Amino acid sequence: MSDLRSAPAPAPTEHDHVRGEPKASSLIFYGDYTCPRCALAHERLNGVSDYVFRHFAIAAKHPRAIPLAAAAEAAGLQGRFWEFHDSLLEDSGHTDDPHLWDRAGALRLDLERFERDRRSAEAIAAVREQTRGGMRAGVALTPTLIVAGTICPGVPDAAMIARLTG
Repeated sequence: MSDLRSAPAPAPTEHDHVRGEPKASSLIFYGDYTCPRCALAHERLNGVSDYVFRHFAIAAKHPRAIPLAAAAEAAGLQGRFWEFHDSLLEDSGHTDDPHLWDRAGALRLDLERFERDRRSAEAIAAVREQTRGGMRAGVALTPTLIVAGTICPGVPDAAMIARLTG
């Protein structure tokens, strides 16, 4: 068996989606909006105030993974990433295009811009770069949390949440 080592996750940058204080954030959540375990992880992280979310969208696993992540990126271009992100994970049963437009409308996004941005090469490139960065860091499944440099695959348990909120 070969000795496989993962590279560290890229440090947070101005392009990341940071909830809370960027400097305090030693938690990185790699997720996919099509993953029911990510929805559960999101629910359990509700009390965690500082973290980075990065896309880990693999089209081969689910064809809607990249389009949903790109839609979140498009909402982010209008300053509403976290609201859109939360809505996708809190209602993952309604992610086809009419529901995305409803979400965008409810957030008062410019719908023409949202539609253009979510299909743009830039949004898709951002999603793919985050996914590749996760792969380079050793992420193999969703959800995966990286806590102070340690890769923690799977849904966080109560003990981990207590450490993150304590």
